[in-house]
Amino acid sequence: MFPRVDAMTTPNDTLRAVRVSLRLSQDDLAKALRDWGLSVGQPNDASKRLVQRWEAGISRFPRPVYTRALEGVTGLPVESLGFAPPAPMARVSSDGSGGHDLAPGEDGITPVPAASPQPAVFPNSLNFNGIWLSRYEFFSSGRDGSYEGRHYVVLYQHGNRLTGRSLAGASSNADSPLSLDLTVDLNVVTGTWTEQTAANGYYQGARYHGAVQLLVDPTGRRMSGKWVGFGKDFDVNTGPWELVFRDTSTSKATLDAYSRPPE
Repeated sequence: MFPRVDAMTTPNDTLRAVRVSLRLSQDDLAKALRDWGLSVGQPNDASKRLVQRWEAGISRFPRPVYTRALEGVTGLPVESLGFAPPAPMARVSSDGSGGHDLAPGEDGITPVPAASPQPAVFPNSLNFNGIWLSRYEFFSSGRDGSYEGRHYVVLYQHGNRLTGRSLAGASSNADSPLSLDLTVDLNVVTGTWTEQTAANGYYQGARYHGAVQLLVDPTGRRMSGKWVGFGKDFDVNTGPWELVFRDTSTSKATLDAYSRPPE
């Protein structure tokens, strides 16, 4: 006998991509779900096996207690995690007439799932509020080498607008506050940036500004692209820039926890 294979089972690659973008193993995600449940007084029994069943498409939609935990941990609505809501059962008679209010199993009636909408390739309901790790690369002509600037920034979303600022003390280059003013159009993020370098740093308090354009990956938890700006000799410079999601919370305790130089 061959094992029975459900032809309707489709792996949930979206959930797996979100998990990987958060740098979590299946065990890690299960633990994060349990921890979140305990923190809000809604305990759950999430396990590695359960995460495996979700990602394999065996379990197509989580129970409410897990739905809330998944949304709490990832910051995404459950529909954007590759799950399709359970569809009501539509009954169709064997003669094709349909529309009869009969119970499943009655003669001539076959329960069939009603068609359910598929999740969009790029969801429009992404929430970008939270803590992000900003990381860009630049070339220093004075030092003849490439360097990296890193900041923990907090993003606030207002419709399709994103405003961001670095947290106090959360810069890899001494104290160099960074601010962002961005606009979201589906998976394209465009806007401007400003950085005030540290007075006692290499650039002696110089203020730099420019433009940035980023592409958001399907998980909504990573943006990557290019920045452009003017150098001290009035030349135009450019380089890679990315923002990687870290935490959905913008509470004072969370902001304080990230008010430190990124590792």
